[in-house]
Amino acid sequence: MTIVLDPLPYAYNALEPYISKETLEFHHDKHHAGYVNNTNNLSKDTEFEGKELEYIILNANGGLFNNAAQSFNHSFYWRCMSPKKTAPSAKLQAMIEDSFESMDKFKEAFLNSAAALFGSGWTWLAQDGKELSIINGSNAYTPILDHKKPLLVCDVWEHAYYIDHRNARAKYLEGFWSLINWDFVSSNLS
Repeated sequence: MTIVLDPLPYAYNALEPYISKETLEFHHDKHHAGYVNNTNNLSKDTEFEGKELEYIILNANGGLFNNAAQSFNHSFYWRCMSPKKTAPSAKLQAMIEDSFESMDKFKEAFLNSAAALFGSGWTWLAQDGKELSIINGSNAYTPILDHKKPLLVCDVWEHAYYIDHRNARAKYLEGFWSLINWDFVSSNLS
């Protein structure tokens, strides 16, 4: 099985004014495409050729792991956003309130965690049984490494926001929050 670069689930300009067409063209068509191509090239003629992305992530290391995980993370990230306003399902809302007291406290904790992540990486909302947790991971980290179910992710690598916001990560994060596709996040619950 060759890993493929899925098209964005919306038009390149659909997330404006929060994320520009230019950012999506670079981020998706250059960065994400590079990770997909590298995954395919690095797995060629190895035990990983033709394997599912999650299998590669859980069993590879080095450059192959990094590119496979970045391919997975980016595909997940695109689906976490939508130009349409959505709302969490009742089940997700209840789990957020159980884990964080309220949606407002969850938002504050998630955005603060993403803002505080040093360097490049990802901020995740993950499920482990009935528990939800916010996890920061550097570089190509993904919660599937810890056998947790990813629900939501925010990319905090500079290429996700530098064209639009330069080094103002907090401004990007506020915009990201406005774009969350709660239908997708809710559908990820176990």
